[in-house]
Amino acid sequence: MSNSLAIAAVTTTLRNLISQSVAQELGDGIVTTQPPDKARYHHDKNQINLFLYHILPNASWRTMDLPNRVKPGEIGQPPLALNLYYIITFYGKDNDDILAHRLLGKAMHILNDYAVLNPADIKISLGESDLHNQVERVRITLQPMSLEDVSKLWRTFQTQYRISAAYEVSVIIIESSRFVKTQKPVLTRGEDSLFVEASLTLPFPTLEAVELPNQQNGICLGEVFTLIGHHLDSDDGILFVRLMHPRFSKPMQLKLQQQSSTEIVVELPNEPSNFPAGFYTVAVRLCKDGKQQTTNALPFSLAPKIQQITQSERILTLITNPQVWQQQEVALLLGDRELLLLTDLEETDVATAKTDTLKFNIQKIPAGEYFVRLRVDGIDSLLVDRFVNLPVFNAT
Repeated sequence: MSNSLAIAAVTTTLRNLISQSVAQELGDGIVTTQPPDKARYHHDKNQINLFLYHILPNASWRTMDLPNRVKPGEIGQPPLALNLYYIITFYGKDNDDILAHRLLGKAMHILNDYAVLNPADIKISLGESDLHNQVERVRITLQPMSLEDVSKLWRTFQTQYRISAAYEVSVIIIESSRFVKTQKPVLTRGEDSLFVEASLTLPFPTLEAVELPNQQNGICLGEVFTLIGHHLDSDDGILFVRLMHPRFSKPMQLKLQQQSSTEIVVELPNEPSNFPAGFYTVAVRLCKDGKQQTTNALPFSLAPKIQQITQSERILTLITNPQVWQQQEVALLLGDRELLLLTDLEETDVATAKTDTLKFNIQKIPAGEYFVRLRVDGIDSLLVDRFVNLPVFNAT
């Protein structure tokens, strides 16, 4: 376990390890931790530059709890587990590549021999990091890089390529500072706390399906739909059907009398100003076993209905039910064309209020007969008439 100083502790430990082990080869040279484009500023000295160029999450530890910190049944914030990626660059005195290669060989030899960082070395380098107390040991691994990878990396540094080696250091575990949530242990089990029900059906109120009339894709205001489920009987015989729309600040509730334990027939009120077209979720709230319970929520769509179409010059005017709300997305599907709402006319501006009158510019549409669909928040008006034996297009 460590704190936020763990990354600095690794860099400092690596720098010290290389500096001490390559001291003879360095002579009066130095080990720096600068970006490669700013590293070389002492051309008259041998130099090794250690640069942290990349950080990735450790896949094995990123969702695990810390041992001895989070017990079974407790909830704790997972630690921040990281892999660090370093590039080590070597510079010979007076740009002598032979000296650079000697430094390269010596440094790689040391990092291979000390592939696991000694906790004592970490403590000496930066003891306040607590990285030396970490359960998992910090390991150093040589990273094989293709010529293409090396080329991309040095182009990122925007400097001339120098002989270098890349290493992965893992894993660095930074402990969360948030408190662990723990529960008191269970002393006894009450007589009524366990029960067995000889059924695979869940023992609490559940919705399984929403049946729309005549297998329609959506429902219109004033129509009836059916909720199918189980354990839908309320102790007091009263049900509250909760309808939620993305533009509602709170659910709309319909109060109904209990009908059966498996079905609830709901008539959607024909209130054009209260129920906008779009996607809804429906759930049922009832009193069960002496307490209020709410079922799961299921989706359905409320489709706009075109009540009247009139044409004046090259403007098509629609009267729709329900009203269009502020900031709803509206489009007219005219055959295979999509027309956006004409908002530059003051009387059809829907950016400030609800309206049931929509206007569209059809100036560029060739003359002819077209099927018309109104799309509001992604829901189309019902073009297919399913109230007959064989579905047909609604000729109106």
